[in-house]
Amino acid sequence: MVNCLLASTSTIYGGTYLDYLFQSLENLYHGVHEIIFIPYARPSGISYDEYTSKAEIAFQKIGKQLRGIHTFENPIEAVKSATGIFTGGGNSFVLVTELYNQNLIQVLQEAIICGTPYLGTSAGSNIAGPSIRTSNDMPIVYPPSFDTLGIIPFNINPHYLDPNPNSKHKGETREIRIKEFHKFNDIPVIGLREGSWIRLQNGQIILEGDELTARVFEKGKTPYEIEAKTELGNLK
Repeated sequence: MVNCLLASTSTIYGGTYLDYLFQSLENLYHGVHEIIFIPYARPSGISYDEYTSKAEIAFQKIGKQLRGIHTFENPIEAVKSATGIFTGGGNSFVLVTELYNQNLIQVLQEAIICGTPYLGTSAGSNIAGPSIRTSNDMPIVYPPSFDTLGIIPFNINPHYLDPNPNSKHKGETREIRIKEFHKFNDIPVIGLREGSWIRLQNGQIILEGDELTARVFEKGKTPYEIEAKTELGNLK
């Protein structure tokens, strides 16, 4: 049974890397000793080793070991044998391109469906939906496909921002961009605010995170807010 935590971000204001998720991660990775880290999204273009070291420091605080997938001779076998997986944030297009290059999309999907605990933050959460077409990232590389894991039946827009009436910027808001998406696509989209995450466990898909709401976009409907603890399994 799927056991995932899909967070909008790795770090909230005033905190350190993943610290706001530590308690939930102990639950997610209960009984897991070593976690495979997928650093392919490379935030700010950092190396795989640099990114892995950053994540490793955080996981040491909850007594877990982390190993970058790039250090394995066979990444496919690494995912198949993993007892826990974490895909970090960064650029979704860079991440998906490398997952396809390494022939890992289907393998990762199968591992998660079979119950391997999975954490995604930002880009790592984006890939849990049917596609990355609602990413905020620049398409700096061209992946073989925008299609991703489809573990959840909707797309995520992480780091979701509400319009600021005091801003001098009068261009497109996140809401407008998602409405543009729905001119050509039917997939629902969750605007996931910082400090929120989606938990898949025991056959349920639940919005979590410090009593924050999330914004739901469905084609042909007025966007609406949902409260923390809302079940999202019927959103298709």
